[in-house]
This record gives sequence, structure tokens and C-alpha cells, in this order.
Amino acid sequence: MTDLPHYPLYIAGEFTAGAKGQVMDSINPATGDVWATFDCAAAADIDRAVAAAQAALDAPEWRDMTATARGRLLYRLADLIAENADELGRIETTDSGKLAAETTAQTGYVADYYRYYAGLADKVEGAVLPIDKPDMHVFTQRLPIGVVAAVVPWNAQMFLAATKLAPALAAGCCVILKASEIAPAPMIAFARLLDKVGFPKGVVSVVTGNAENCAIPLTRHPGVDRIAFTGGPDTARHVVRNSAENFAVTTLELGGKSPILVFDDADLDAAANGLIAGNFGASGQSCVAGTRGLVHRPIFDQLVAAITEKAQGLVVGDPHDPATHLGPLCTRAQVEVIEKTLATAKAQGAQIAFGGARASAGAHYMQPTLILCNSPEVETLKVEMFGPVMSLLPFDSEEEAITLANDSDFGLGSGVFTQNVARAHRVSRRIRSGITWVNTYRAISPIAPFGGFNQSGYGREAGAEAILDYTRTKTTWINTSEAPMSNPFVMR
Repeated sequence: MTDLPHYPLYIAGEFTAGAKGQVMDSINPATGDVWATFDCAAAADIDRAVAAAQAALDAPEWRDMTATARGRLLYRLADLIAENADELGRIETTDSGKLAAETTAQTGYVADYYRYYAGLADKVEGAVLPIDKPDMHVFTQRLPIGVVAAVVPWNAQMFLAATKLAPALAAGCCVILKASEIAPAPMIAFARLLDKVGFPKGVVSVVTGNAENCAIPLTRHPGVDRIAFTGGPDTARHVVRNSAENFAVTTLELGGKSPILVFDDADLDAAANGLIAGNFGASGQSCVAGTRGLVHRPIFDQLVAAITEKAQGLVVGDPHDPATHLGPLCTRAQVEVIEKTLATAKAQGAQIAFGGARASAGAHYMQPTLILCNSPEVETLKVEMFGPVMSLLPFDSEEEAITLANDSDFGLGSGVFTQNVARAHRVSRRIRSGITWVNTYRAISPIAPFGGFNQSGYGREAGAEAILDYTRTKTTWINTSEAPMSNPFVMR
């Protein structure tokens, strides 16, 4: 055990053990073995991180740093991320089971998020107001909102951290990044890069730990001004309740049960690839997974055949192997949820076209699975399973497809496959989701806003406007008249 990598907390510019001395094991999902250990934060650690962030906000090193200089620090961080993408990807793959090909590529691309907001840092402007009082000069400024609690789950950690950290730092905030206690090693490794950049102490801290000792004390802390949360709806409800203690401005990026609509004029090969990307990419462990495939009845059998043929070539195995298409699921609990949900679906009359069982590679592995559904009430069309399970349901008309697409508590992503441009515009507009991909799936960019409707949360991440969500508007009135105030008992 002593030879295993150990990942401490990063608080106020120092790598440190937790106040309670709690150490947890991190499991390699590909083997089921402990591969690393990490320290867990306690309430006292959260107090220290928040105090350090508040002190940094008031210290001239950060408070008086120009926006252009903040941008330079983010450019430096972006370069370090790009230089260390292979190592960060390796750590994330070992810790979470995601494919190394994806973790490395995604980490490299995440550098562009920091570059994007580095460029925006000195583009946040106030305004001089054409006020209706000629003796007053009135202007607005966008000031940092304050201390930010950024909470990220274990999947897509570098990406989800960037969508919060980059705009927050560009705006001049201080951030406490809370990593999931499931597979937190990449975030602590990332903290080593943050430590090299030159941010003043306390501007960024990185912690992990369970809900009681870490997440709850952080999200309800009176010193936190803003919460940016990515995770599940159940946890989000607790976060919202916690925010009632500090009135922190809160945004939520939650789960999804995204529909992918395939019409009879679609390119079948492209549609099959889109459904495979939306369901088997990242082994289905994605909040935008397109797990509700809605297919025009005339092409239903053809599309099933195309997907089945492509699935025969998928390799389930070691996530570090470049030949692997699907690695393990992050936790054994996910496998058990999938097995239970599949059993319910079969009892409801759904048919398993292929897969449906654990893969031989190990306890955390699931076969890529295709479910043919006889009703929109089939359990696999309702439950977010976070695994490689694709469900297909036929529809007969465009109107029915839209109705089925919107028959969900979620509304994060969606896909439309059609060669009819008018239909693409018409249908995508009516689907209640924050993102719609047409004739593609799972594309991201720092330029494009990301977020959902309904129980997929509220607020948007990425895009130019996201930086404004980390600011507050301050209005300043300057009396330019030399005359004394007239009647002090009458509001001007």
C-alpha cells in the first residue's frame, strides 16, 4: 500500500492532508484493485479554503491584477494542460476507466477553453448610462461575484472543471474546486499544474471528500457567493437547499435522457454512427448520452441491422489499449443498476437485440446493448443508466416523434438525423433541450453554450456570456453639480 500513488488536498497554495486524517482508496475499474489513495476534506478544511479565497479576493496581488494579466495566467495554464495531456489522460483513465484515447484528446482540447476565456478576460465591459438627470454621471462595472464553489463529477472531469474554472478566473473570482470522491485523482494532478502557473495563494483550491464532510459544508458555507454544480438531480436538490443558507447564485448542469430522432430520409450510416457515438461513446457514461433512439418506422429494421453490424466490431477491454472501444464502467453499482433496469424492460416486453450482460473482461464491464422497445414506457427509455445501453422505439410521423422526444423529465441534449433542411430546423426548434445536434452527436466547443431544460438543470456553461455569470453589476452615481442637494427628504 505504501508504494501506491497518493493524492493530497490542495488548499491555499499548499498540498495538505485533511483535518480529520481521513484517507480513502481509489479503485481502478479495469482491474477492481486499489491503485491509489487520496485525502478527504473535512469541514475545517472547507473553512480554510474559503477563508483563503476571501483573503485572496481582498489582497492586492489578485484584486488589483489587471484583466489582461489574469488572461496571461490562463494562457499559461492552457499551455501546461496541453503539455501534460498524456499524463493527465493516463491518470483519468486509470482512475475512472474511460478510454485513454478520449481522456487524452479531451484534456488536450480543454486547453482551448482556458485560451478562450483568457482572451475574454479583458473584454468584460461596463457602460456609461444615458441617465435622465443632467447633473449625474452614472456608469456600471462588472465586478467578480466572489468565492465560487465548483462541483464536478467523476466523468469528463477536465472538461467540466474548465467550463467553471476558466470563466470564473477570467472574471477575477476565487474558486474552490470540489472533485468527486469517486476517481478524484485527475483533479489533484491538475492542481499540480495550477500550482505552477503563478496564481496568488488561495485563488484556487482543490478538495475532495464525501457529502457530509466536504460537499455540504462547501455548498452551504456563508463565504461562498456562487455555486456551479454538475451532477445528478437528486444531489442537485440538496445543493439548492444548501444554497438557501448563503443565497449563493447557483447554476446546475444535471443528468439527461437525450432523444435521437432518425427520419426516413436520413443517411443511415451517419445515423447508425451517431447512435453508437451517443450510446457507446465513453461507455455510455455521459450526461448527453442519446439513449432514447426514436426511429421512423419505414427504416426501423434497416437501422437496427446497420447498428448490429457495426456493433459486432466493437472491442470491450483495457481502456489504455488503443484498439479498445468500450472500457469498464466506473463503479460496480452502475453495472447493477443496468442489470436491474434491463430485467424490468424485458418484463415490459422489450427485446434485447444484442448484449444485455456483463462482458467477460471483468466485473465492471458491460456488453454494448441494444434494446428494441414496444412502448415509450419501457424502463430503459426512462432511467438514466450511465452505461452502454441503446434503446430504439419506432414512430410514424414527425409530430409523434416530437411528442415522444419531449416526453421526458430531462432536456439536456438531443439529435436529429435528416437530409431535409427545413425539417431539421422545424424539429430541432420544437425539441425541449438545451442542445440539439443535427446529423452529428457529442460535439463540444468553448464557443457554444452548454446546458439543459427541465430536470437537466438551469444556467449555461461555455460561450461568451458565461463569464458574465461570474460577475455582479455595480452602478456608480457621481454628482457633477456644485449645487447642494435640494430637498433631502425627496428621492431624486
